[in-house]
Amino acid sequence: MGPGSVAGRPLALRGAPVTPFLTAEIARRCAARRAAGLPVIGMHFGQPSDGPGAASLAAVRRSLDGPDPGYWESRPLRARLARHYRERYGVTIAEERILLTAGASAGLVGVFATAFAPGDRVAIVCPGYPAYRSALRAMHLIPEELRVEAAAGYHLDAGRLAACNPAPQGLLLASPANPTGTVTGSPALQALLSVCRERSIRFISDEIYHGLGYAADEHSALEYDDDVFVVGSFSKFFRMPGWRLGWLIVPQGIASTVHDCLINLFLTPPTPTQHAALAALEAPGEFLPSIERYARNRARLLSGLRALGVTAHEPDGAFYVYADFSRYTRDSLRFCLRAVDETGVGMAPGVDFDPQGGASFVRLCFAIGEEAVNAALDRLAGWLPGYRDD
Repeated sequence: MGPGSVAGRPLALRGAPVTPFLTAEIARRCAARRAAGLPVIGMHFGQPSDGPGAASLAAVRRSLDGPDPGYWESRPLRARLARHYRERYGVTIAEERILLTAGASAGLVGVFATAFAPGDRVAIVCPGYPAYRSALRAMHLIPEELRVEAAAGYHLDAGRLAACNPAPQGLLLASPANPTGTVTGSPALQALLSVCRERSIRFISDEIYHGLGYAADEHSALEYDDDVFVVGSFSKFFRMPGWRLGWLIVPQGIASTVHDCLINLFLTPPTPTQHAALAALEAPGEFLPSIERYARNRARLLSGLRALGVTAHEPDGAFYVYADFSRYTRDSLRFCLRAVDETGVGMAPGVDFDPQGGASFVRLCFAIGEEAVNAALDRLAGWLPGYRDD
């Protein structure tokens, strides 16, 4: 009798179905090419190519030489995050409302598990981050996708939310957004929050790409409403994607309930990362050169793609270009698989972000070196004219 079977019969899986993360296959192929000594330009995963700042690395080294506290949650880090919100957004957040999480994903799971009941509907934007759909389904919640269009800058209009009948129990909105880079400005954000208040919709604000803005000011939902959930992360601006540390700001009076959930599911975040994060918050200037490079890469990638006949949406923030490759493909997964195999350029297929409408779209991450952006465009320029889906 093998594992996962009874009397030789496979055990039935009774959990909610989770859609495969298609970009992970692109990552596997990139890794195989690197292992074989072949060139790779990784624009598939949403992560900075630079590592943490010097101050963060020094803080980690100091922590490793000191006593190990074991499972630990840094009160100084929570206090520093509260100060960050005062200084940047002009809002006062009680320290006990700030919860440290093992990455932003753990924070979202904590919200889904405590703020909603099985069968509740949570509205999300499409195209959008694929793990939103999968995490909601895994928690026995129903993702309700609200389509946004390129012609409207991929913005979610408050009227679209107001027209949902019945109203969803929640709205999860990222600004800047993944994959489009859309920033929801102050009037639009306030309008969405107003609809949520009127219709008793829980608002979850994914703000993990704050600090990565080019054409619009970023606003926290906390500037306009105190009764919201806010998700933050050290992965993007602070360049620590593999260090797994985020934070969650919850409405007044429920922090202990959400914290109990997080402790039971994830225990505490990595201890060394908490030291690194505190140092990063004290040295924001270390990350500004990366932001300046992203801005140059953004401009170069947009112009290069347009020269290839690709329609590319200009992102307000984050570090992605979501581009329409319909001149070349109607099968974005096949296109991206062949691209990495035949050119070494890793890209994310649009069907990850939009299963129904993403067949001709591709997301490219430009948080890489400037030379790598140019090399990727050169490789695509030599490959695209001969590409066929069949």
